[in-house]
Amino acid sequence: MPSRDGVGMPMWLLAEVTYRCPLHCVFCYNPVDYAKQHQELTTEEWKRVLRESRELGAAQLGLSGGEPLLRDDLEEIVREARSLGYYTNLLTSGIGMTEARIAALKGAGLDHIQLSFQDSTKQMNDFLSSTRTFDLKMKVAALIKQYDYPMVLNCVLHRYNIDHVQQILEMAEAMGAEYVELANTQFYSWAYLNKDQLLPTREQVEHAELVTDAFREKVKGRMRLFFVMPDYHATRPKKCTNGWGNLFITVQADGTVLPCHVAGMLPGMTFPNVREHSMEWAWYDSPGFNRFRGDGWMKDPCRTCPEKEKDLGGCRCQAYMLTGDAENADPVCDKSPHHERIREVVERTKLAVNEQPIVFRTDRDSRDLMKQCGEGGLKVDERRLFEPGATATEANTRIGRTPA
Repeated sequence: MPSRDGVGMPMWLLAEVTYRCPLHCVFCYNPVDYAKQHQELTTEEWKRVLRESRELGAAQLGLSGGEPLLRDDLEEIVREARSLGYYTNLLTSGIGMTEARIAALKGAGLDHIQLSFQDSTKQMNDFLSSTRTFDLKMKVAALIKQYDYPMVLNCVLHRYNIDHVQQILEMAEAMGAEYVELANTQFYSWAYLNKDQLLPTREQVEHAELVTDAFREKVKGRMRLFFVMPDYHATRPKKCTNGWGNLFITVQADGTVLPCHVAGMLPGMTFPNVREHSMEWAWYDSPGFNRFRGDGWMKDPCRTCPEKEKDLGGCRCQAYMLTGDAENADPVCDKSPHHERIREVVERTKLAVNEQPIVFRTDRDSRDLMKQCGEGGLKVDERRLFEPGATATEANTRIGRTPA
């Protein structure tokens, strides 16, 4: 489908097929209020999303969650995606992956598996996810190699594990990884609640990058390493998702369509749902996707900045969380009048006691936090993480039913 009114085609579809997850990671990017009342899309609804997104031009499909392996129809979704011509990526903790399951996914046409670890040691891996899963992850890594998938390992970095980068890379090398992504925590959702406990110092980040650079030289030609810098230690923002509504679509478990995976928290904005609208309308015509396209929405200093095409003002969600106004310049930018907010967080975390993270990602905590927010509890910036008026429901009513 050609571009329309200057809006190009999407390239990447992130399908958050469920928010159910056996892990309870303290840095999870799922919405803090994910336990709000909703029902997951059914198999046939996901197939329609895939067809309509492919017609728009999307070619890369990320199957995420939660833990996508908890969907008993995952193979059917993969098979449909393969028939439509997607390159399919499974983003998984590995929990629920058995030899029978990986064989079935291979048979369905799955192209790529990205396996997450929390650390290189059993003790820290299991602590950070609040589960005993390290040994299982190691078995899944072996299965990935056995079934001739490229070994792609992801590890989110933060204060608790950033000093272990050497050991993480040695673990990856030992398991035969071809690709390793060391992604410093981006402070949204659950990570934002825990930012004082998770944000590493600038010195830790710089040391970890040096370790990664040295290891990259050692494994050149055998393993590719990617080190993603944290926003809070930068002076210029990233071009978030390559620009709002430019290349990236997220479809949440309940069918809400977003230009990025955390945009649902922005106030005063209504995002479409696939149960009510087509993907074509969502991408080209919906007010939510058009709200921050281009630069017409910008205020100074972004409006007159000679660098605005490089970053398009940075992240709208980060601007909202830290300043209360999504139109403001991303406070990461040192030209922003709100850059002091970033410096305050960095200075405060230097003094924070290195204690256990305070909030794990659980259904109960999600419901409790929604209740606190509704009663006027939590800090002002933390209340911005919640969708206004969201109410909780029990988990078993949220599961999409696979049609017989």
